[in-house]
This record gives sequence, structure tokens and C-alpha cells, in this order.
Amino acid sequence: MIRYVTAGESHGKMLVGILENIPSGLGIDCEFVNAELKRRTLGYGRGGRMLIESDKAEFVTGVRAGLTLGSPLTAVIENKDFVNWRDVMGAQATETGERTLTAVRPGHADLSGSVKYGFTDARNVLERASARETAMKVALGAVCKLYLKRLGITVSSRTAMIGGVWAKPVDCDDDNSVADADPVRCLDKTASEKMTERIELAKKNGDTLGGVSEIIITGCKSGIGSYVSAERKLDGALMREIGAVQSVKCVEIGDGIAQSGEFGSSAHDGIYANSSGIYRKTNRAGGIEGGMTNGERIIIRAYFKPIPTLMRGLDTVDIATGKACRAAAERSDVCIVPAGGVVCESAAALALCMSLSDMLGGDTMDEVVARYAAKRSVYGE
Repeated sequence: MIRYVTAGESHGKMLVGILENIPSGLGIDCEFVNAELKRRTLGYGRGGRMLIESDKAEFVTGVRAGLTLGSPLTAVIENKDFVNWRDVMGAQATETGERTLTAVRPGHADLSGSVKYGFTDARNVLERASARETAMKVALGAVCKLYLKRLGITVSSRTAMIGGVWAKPVDCDDDNSVADADPVRCLDKTASEKMTERIELAKKNGDTLGGVSEIIITGCKSGIGSYVSAERKLDGALMREIGAVQSVKCVEIGDGIAQSGEFGSSAHDGIYANSSGIYRKTNRAGGIEGGMTNGERIIIRAYFKPIPTLMRGLDTVDIATGKACRAAAERSDVCIVPAGGVVCESAAALALCMSLSDMLGGDTMDEVVARYAAKRSVYGE
């Protein structure tokens, strides 16, 4: 099965990612991968780090002449800000007493992580817990998107809500071009303008905003995933990978939240047949039933909490003195929802590739494509 691991600290020398069991013969389009990394910087409300980093992934193992070899694929992304942090964060750092953080920030891993690993400086925690890690997740997710593209599967996202402002539902398969052209990656122009105003107000007040990103996956045949065991259920894999993205506090598939308050008679998707075959009139399940794709679009919503690093700080305790204080103000974003959708696309692509590789196997991409083409589906593809 395809699997991955990332490594690296926010202000360390580099980020590293290893992706295992990608079949041989997959074309690695570095321009596409780096364009995905650029998309991660999009969105009104991003912070100063985006002005420093211009991320580019370099593949250093597992690829030859632009094609995967079947061996572990390793990518690296240089942290350009490391030049200013070498003596603080380097492996041979000599000034670790500089830029210490003891005024632990509520909503972050600072306090629990410091206690868990026995640190007196929460910088040891925040450097790895930082959303900077998502740059590598996007790079590896881009490789998985290239894998999915060979099967006719696409992953996209759009902003559904920021700061309580909901966009009108738009029933279209945007290829990200329309969403990416909007300041907050929203397909509803009126809502986009209101969201931008809310972000500007939060910035003025030294505050932050959360929201909801909607991830759409198209082109999946039925039967990806399985009902036979928990670890093979696709909805579980998607919720795990997306739920592990920094600041995501809730993952919804289909109309899951609304369905919880309805009668069963109005919550599910009836199955019908005509001369053309089986079809559905609705997709309340969001494309997944019983842990498997059912042939409809997969619709996922990721709910992001407001960034807990506020410029005005929150009430906390200094772990060095035990006294009450205000949390430290690190460089941060006002709203990460637009970029968060891009990260969740990659998380979804990674999860889907894991399930597909479990189902299809294959040493080469030609084998994978042939096996997927031969796979039966409820809609008869």
C-alpha cells in the first residue's frame, strides 16, 4: 500500500518527505508539483511567512528522467528562512537560548507537547507542530494527484464559509481555476466580498477567523475502499488524513451534519433504474456508503478553527515562572481557510491513493490503469 512520512521543522534546514510504493512509470511533472505548492500560498489573510518562502520541491530519490522507479520517492523543500535561524534551529545550533518560548499558546501543541517530551522551551514543540509541515504534504499530495489523473480522477476544493459567512452552494465541478482566481477561493462572488471584509476586520482587531473548505473528488468508480474492516474503509481514511491537517477540528462527508437531525426517510439517496441503468437523484451521502465509493462525486467539508496565534495574545501561563501572562505572538496568518482547502486536497489525494493501491496493487502504472479500467462499477463503467 502507498504510504508516506514527512520530517522537518518550521525554521529548520529543510522539509523532507518519503512516499513509498508508488508504481514505476508515473510521470513526475515538477512544474505541476511546484504550481500546487504555489497554490498553498493563496488566499486573502495569509501571513508574512508567505513573503519569505517560495517553495519548490526537489525529488532526490525514486525518480529517473522524470519517471518513478517503484522505489521510495524522496522530496525535499528548502526553508529559505533557515539562514536567519541556523544558530537557533540548526543541528549544531549554539544559541538555543535565543527565541525561546515559555508563554505557551492556547490552542497549540505547546503546553501538552512540552510536558509530554520533557521540554522547558516550547519552541521544540511548535517548530514541528507548525503548519509549515503542510508544504511537504502538498508536494507528496501532488504526486498522488498525478497518479489519480492517470485513472481519470480529479481533486478540487472551494471555500464554503469564513467567519460565519456561507457561500451559496454551487453545483459545478470547478477544476480549481475559478476558485484560485478569487481572493478567498470562493465561487460565490457576493459571499467572497463579505468574507474578505470579515478577514480585514479580524486583522484590524488583531484577531483570526476560521471557516469551512469543501473538497470535491470526481471520476471515482464505485467500490474503492471496503466494508470488511475498519482500516480499509475509505471514509475513515479520508477523515483521518484531513482531520490530521493543522487547525481542522471536524470533517464532514456529504450532508453528514445536517443528516444527523433528520428522519431517515429524508436523509438517504434512493436508488433508481431505467433503460440506461442504475442512477441516483441525490448525493446526500457524499459519494461514500459502507466505507466505499458509490460512484457519485465525493464531497467532503473540512472545518477549520480560527488560528490560535493572535497578535494580541490569549491568557496563558509562563511555564518557566508559573505566572499568568499573555501568550507569545508568533508571525501568523489571519485566516488560512483558502490555503487550507489546497492542503486538504492533498490529504484527500493521499488517502484515496492508499485505498486504490490496496485494491489494485500493481508494480507499474500501466498495470494500475489496466486493473482500474477492468474494475466493475455499479454504473457499468
